[in-house]
Amino acid sequence: MTIKLMILHGPNLNLLGKREPSIYGSQTIEDINASMIELAADLGCDLDFFQSNCEGELINAIHGTVSEYRGILINPAAYTHTSIAIRDALSAVGLPVVEVHLSNIHGREPFRHTSIVAPVAIGQISGFGGDSYLLGLRALHKYVSNSL
Repeated sequence: MTIKLMILHGPNLNLLGKREPSIYGSQTIEDINASMIELAADLGCDLDFFQSNCEGELINAIHGTVSEYRGILINPAAYTHTSIAIRDALSAVGLPVVEVHLSNIHGREPFRHTSIVAPVAIGQISGFGGDSYLLGLRALHKYVSNSL
């Protein structure tokens, strides 16, 4: 059985490569997605991608994972610190979730140190740029594979 995972990118991640490269790096969202597709082929899993700057659209995408996906990799971006609704949607669907961030949120401004999403995730990876996504994908795939 092929494992299907949803990759969710939150607000402003569509601007990667242009937005504050000293913090977020020079990779674009397309570059990150391409590297995840390559890794997914090695792992033997399928990925779908969704990016939105709108909280409600991300929640709808989370709700849509229930019957088709085995797990969610999410970079909630600024919603990490503010969205109880995204946290509740992730909890409601009952899928394993890995939270990722390009920058080390714990080494930045104090308001970024708290993740509302982390308590409903199986883990959080931050601070490794685009590699945070790859590390998160490996971890999520292994977790899901071990629970089959």
